[in-house]
Amino acid sequence: MQTHPFLLKIRSFLSYRLFTNLLFVLLGIIVFGVLYGNVKPKTLDINLYEEAPTTIRAPKKFVDDEATEKKKEEAKAEVANVYTTKEGAVDNSISLLRSLIESVKEVKAQTKGEETEDLKPSPGADINEQLKLLKGKLPKDKDNNVTNGLNDSVLKTLLEASEEDLDRMETIVSTQLKVIMENGVKEDELKEARFNLEQRITSYSFKGDQTTAAVALGNVALEPTQYYDAEKTDELKKLAEVNVQKVEIIEGGVIVQDGDLITPKVYSILKSMGMVENTFSFKPYIGLALFVLVVISSLYYFFYTLEVTEERKQNYLILTSIVFVISLLIMKIVGLIDQMEINDIAFILPAAFTGMILRILLNERIAMMMVFILSACSSIIFHQQFSGSIDIEIAIYTLFSGVSGILFLVSRNQRSNILRAGIYVALVNILILAFLVLLSGTSYSNSEYVYYLVFALVSGIGSSILTIGFLPFFEAGFGILSSMRLVELSSPTQPLLKKLLTDAPGTYHHSVMVANLAESACESIGANGLLARVGCYYHDVGKSKRPHFFIENQLNMENPHDRVSPETSRDVIISHASDGAEMLRKHKLPKEIVDIAEQHHGTTLLKYFYYKAKEQGKDVKEEDYRYPGPKPQTREAAIISIADSVEAAVRSKKSPTQGEIQQLVHSIVQDRLQDGQFNECDISLKQLETVKRSLCETLNGIFHPRIEYPELKAKGEEA
Repeated sequence: MQTHPFLLKIRSFLSYRLFTNLLFVLLGIIVFGVLYGNVKPKTLDINLYEEAPTTIRAPKKFVDDEATEKKKEEAKAEVANVYTTKEGAVDNSISLLRSLIESVKEVKAQTKGEETEDLKPSPGADINEQLKLLKGKLPKDKDNNVTNGLNDSVLKTLLEASEEDLDRMETIVSTQLKVIMENGVKEDELKEARFNLEQRITSYSFKGDQTTAAVALGNVALEPTQYYDAEKTDELKKLAEVNVQKVEIIEGGVIVQDGDLITPKVYSILKSMGMVENTFSFKPYIGLALFVLVVISSLYYFFYTLEVTEERKQNYLILTSIVFVISLLIMKIVGLIDQMEINDIAFILPAAFTGMILRILLNERIAMMMVFILSACSSIIFHQQFSGSIDIEIAIYTLFSGVSGILFLVSRNQRSNILRAGIYVALVNILILAFLVLLSGTSYSNSEYVYYLVFALVSGIGSSILTIGFLPFFEAGFGILSSMRLVELSSPTQPLLKKLLTDAPGTYHHSVMVANLAESACESIGANGLLARVGCYYHDVGKSKRPHFFIENQLNMENPHDRVSPETSRDVIISHASDGAEMLRKHKLPKEIVDIAEQHHGTTLLKYFYYKAKEQGKDVKEEDYRYPGPKPQTREAAIISIADSVEAAVRSKKSPTQGEIQQLVHSIVQDRLQDGQFNECDISLKQLETVKRSLCETLNGIFHPRIEYPELKAKGEEA
């Protein structure tokens, strides 16, 4: 990638770090400015008890706290109280009743002179004495229910009753008591249970006041069988409260219909969403600033860790920034169209353009990163026109469309592949839109489905058209050597290649053979194989100036080096590298191709003519017979320098074996290593071993043994 002259002038005044930091600051300001209008709060001009001028939808999800609290209170109120059953309550009540009756019988027996276990008879006692004795025998509990429930009148009635009447009373009361209590008596329903027991007891006929006494005995013995459990009840109420779902208005949900009255409830919701009060707030701008900070920081870290030269890194940043800004402006234009109330026109956005063009011009990592950043920006640009909202649907659409554009652009060598990738992107867009439409559950008309289909197709194909349209401008403006440009340069119709083929056919053939070797070797270590192939086509173009001084072009002719001095031969041979670079610059070929022409011999020694001069007794210096360089600066140039020497060395042998080829390749690579020719490029020893294996495999395929056909014995005889 070449630096634009205008940028070179700016760099001459600024250091690299200052220039890069200024670029990031400028990019941050541009991004903030583009997105500013989309976060600026917009409010509705409506008042309480007015009719809604249009259907108002929620720009974001809203939780109605007041309605939610009301639902929680209703849920708690619906929880029934929890009661704990008292074990043995029925038996205890029956036992109490029997104990009371037994006490009455004992007192009566005592006063009649009958001896009991614990009482001595007291002959001639009157009713008052019996009453006193009976009260002393009554059981006491903490609530003193027996004493309070059985007054003197009731006790006298019991004392006056016969033993048969007492037994009958006990049987009736205990039976009805058992029925009532076994059905369950809650603590707060005790009064109702007593009334029910009284009704049951009074349905029987008793003598005199015995009915009242029987009812009193039942009331005293009756107790709750189920007691209120406050702790468990509170737990259930809390659980019911937790299970209440928040009352929400979903994003895009209708708050009020067109023409409906703006009630206090509706106005409160609109106010909570910041849609009716135009109160200035810094919050949206602080949020946008933080978003821009995250974006710029991500870019800064990405380019900071990028393993390329500082100049190339800066060019990448400038190109990425320009594409980023163009993409934002395209989004902004589509966003303005979206405000014209054309439903979902945002989906026409050429979302894959950014990823596709950066994939072609730079690499997949940068393209993928920018797709993620732009998808986030799209969610802000295409929001619902109110502060604080983002559009998740368009973000998903932009993300998948952009990623698919990168993935489908497998081959970047022809412009037709870009259009094909655009068609595939359109198909992905259709699937994503179908997913979004079906997931929403909204009903659409047939015409709306057609609109979505058209938007998806225009988005995908439009992305490829924009990519093809912008590509030449970026290639020319930044001197970018894209894959398509390399394919164009590899055409035999290129002027320099036509000249090489015409003037130096042997060199042309040699260049094609070297290209085959270098391309395979580069691809084996992850280098740019296409650049190596095209670089090989042009690396010896300087030989076309004096083609006959190079052995591959000397067919049935005298070697001109036999008639000139070693110094002259040296100058002619060495000059082909600089002559080629000059010719390439004159024809405005990319810098990468020029560099390969200059560097493919590095600073190697022209051994044949150096030793020839020494044999002639001349006082020569080794540096005078070395190429001027520079040494290979890239892996591609280093591999081409190896392939160039290997191809010439193997071609000089007749029917070389695999062992001979392997030995030649090894010796040439070792010679270059020992000579320090790879000291200025980033090729490793491990990669050199891989390159050697690749070269051997390719050479073995080219120089494999062939069958020798016998000569024809007669005219017309076929082999």
